[in-house]
Amino acid sequence: MKPFILVITFLLTFISLKLVGQSNMPTILIEKNRAEVVDQILEERLEVLLPELMKRNNIKMWVIISREYNEDPLLKTMLPSTWLSARRRTILLFFDKGEGAEIEKIAIARYDVGKLLKGSWDVDVYPDQWDALVEIIKERNPENIGINISGHFGLSDGLVYTEYAQFMDALPKEFHDRVISAEPLAINWLETRSQKELEIYPAICRIGHEIINEGLSEKVIHPGITSTEDVVWWLRDKVRELGLDTWFHPTVSVQREDAENFDHLRTFSKKPDKQIIQQGDLLHVDFGITYLRLSTDQQQHFYVLKEGETKVPEFLNKAFANSNRLQDILTSNFKEGRTGNEILKLSLEQAKGEGIQASIYTHPIGLHGHAAGPTIGMWDQQQGVPGNGDYPMFYNTAYSIELNTSNEIPEWNKIIRIMLEEDGYFNENGFHYIDGRQKQILTIPRNAASY
Repeated sequence: MKPFILVITFLLTFISLKLVGQSNMPTILIEKNRAEVVDQILEERLEVLLPELMKRNNIKMWVIISREYNEDPLLKTMLPSTWLSARRRTILLFFDKGEGAEIEKIAIARYDVGKLLKGSWDVDVYPDQWDALVEIIKERNPENIGINISGHFGLSDGLVYTEYAQFMDALPKEFHDRVISAEPLAINWLETRSQKELEIYPAICRIGHEIINEGLSEKVIHPGITSTEDVVWWLRDKVRELGLDTWFHPTVSVQREDAENFDHLRTFSKKPDKQIIQQGDLLHVDFGITYLRLSTDQQQHFYVLKEGETKVPEFLNKAFANSNRLQDILTSNFKEGRTGNEILKLSLEQAKGEGIQASIYTHPIGLHGHAAGPTIGMWDQQQGVPGNGDYPMFYNTAYSIELNTSNEIPEWNKIIRIMLEEDGYFNENGFHYIDGRQKQILTIPRNAASY
C-alpha cells in the first residue's frame, strides 16, 4: 500500500455516521505525518493538475515572484511543508514546453524549493537574480508570460509593485508585449481540488463539525451562566488544543423572544459584547478551521431547551426547513460554465416563487477560507457582484453554501433568520456536501439524534 493511502486510511479510520452522544472525531496527525500529506498533495497538484490548467488557459510561462514576509498568497500554496515563507526573493517559473512534454518547474534561487523545483541560479555566472531569470526567459522564448496581476481577485493579484517594476525593468523590451495577467490560471490553480485533497476533505469537515457539536452542547453551555463569548473562546482553545488553526475568529449569537432585531450586521460588528445564554434561546455559530492546508466554514443552529421541553418548538423547525430548502434551490442551479451572478439570480427568483425570503452569499472554499472562484452573492450585494460574480463555475471545485432565510415568528412577535453554511463539492455528478449538512436544530442538552 502506498504511503499516502496509509496516512489517509489512518486519518479516516473513525469517520462514520454520528451516533447520539458519541464523538466521531477523526484522528489528527502529528506534524511529521501532516508534512508528508501536504507534500504528497503538492506533488500531485504540480505534476498532474498544473499542466492541465496551463493548457486550459493557454499560458506558456508562469512567473511567480515574492519576497520574504510579503508573499504572494498563491506562492504559499506552492511551497513545501518545511517552507513557512519565501526566502529572500523567491521566484518560481513554470514553462510549458509543448505537446507531450512535462511542464518545466524551476526555482530561480540558490537552492531547491522542495523536491520538485530545482534551484537554477548560479551566482558565479549571474550575480544578479533578475539576470538569471531573464536568461531563462530568453532561452525558452515563450509565446506569453503570465504574472499575478488582477483587477478583481485579490488572491491572483499578489505581485507587488516594486517586484513588478524591477521585473519589467530587467526584462528585454521585446518581451514586454508578451507579459499578460495570469488571473484565470491562478484562480483555476486555487479553486481546483485534486484527487488526494478530496480524499482527506471529509475528515477535515468532520473535525469542524465535531468541535461545533461539543462546543454547542451541555458539556460547555450552562444556561444562566455561560456567555456567548465563553463559547467563542472555548472554540478557540479547542482548536489550539488539537494543534489546528482557525482562519477567522468564531462568532456565537442569540435570537430569542425579545424586542431585539437580528440581522447580518448584528451577528458580527453590532452584536452585544457579552450575552448570557438562557433557556429558550436559539443559538447560531459560525466557525472554521484550517488543517492540511484546507479550510472549512460552517454555520449551525442550536436550541436551549426550556424547563419541561423535550424538543425544538415546531415554529423554529419550520423556519429551519426553509433554509434547508434554499440550500437545495441554490445547489440545483450549479452548472459548469454558469457564472456566480447567473446562479444567484436564478436561485433568488426560484426562492421568491416559493415564498421564501432569501439572502445568498456563497463562496468557494479550499486553500483559503474565502477562496478563489465564482462569488455567488454577498450579503449586501444581492443583485450580483461585478467581476468576481461574473467568473464561471468549473468542475472539481468546492464551495461554502452560505445563506439565510428571514422567517416571521408570531410566537415571538418578530422575524428571525436561519443562517446556515456547509461545505460541499461540485463535479460532473453534481453537488454533494463533503460531510453532510445540518438537517434539524439540535437541542441543548441533547435528547435526540444529532444528524
